[in-house]
Amino acid sequence: MANARDIQLDALRAIAVMLVLYSHFLAPGGSSFVGHLGVRLFFVLSGFLITRLLLDARDTSAFASGPALRSFYARRMLRIFPPYFAVLALAWFASEQSRPSLAWHALYLSNFWYARQNDWTPWLLCHFWS
Repeated sequence: MANARDIQLDALRAIAVMLVLYSHFLAPGGSSFVGHLGVRLFFVLSGFLITRLLLDARDTSAFASGPALRSFYARRMLRIFPPYFAVLALAWFASEQSRPSLAWHALYLSNFWYARQNDWTPWLLCHFWS
């Protein structure tokens, strides 16, 4: 079952993404509670799928925790890093005003950059609705 796709979970993930897109682009006032629901649903699904991957790896006969975790994190890096750095590259070419902060983002130190700008609050990355 490791390579099988769960169509129902993919559908829930698509619904979560649509809720967030609605909240950002179509909701009156630029924000909506359904966007928050979409983000939470996406995180719950991600946690479920990651846990299932780890449990499936643990159930194999050749399981060894060190190599299994290294393999898991290597797969995550190969999946997440290319689009992340592609977006940073796009930001580099698209906007000159974003360039001073890109090194901070590339090193995953964004919160420290915001703190240095006196623009950081505990809820900086949250969206608010009225």
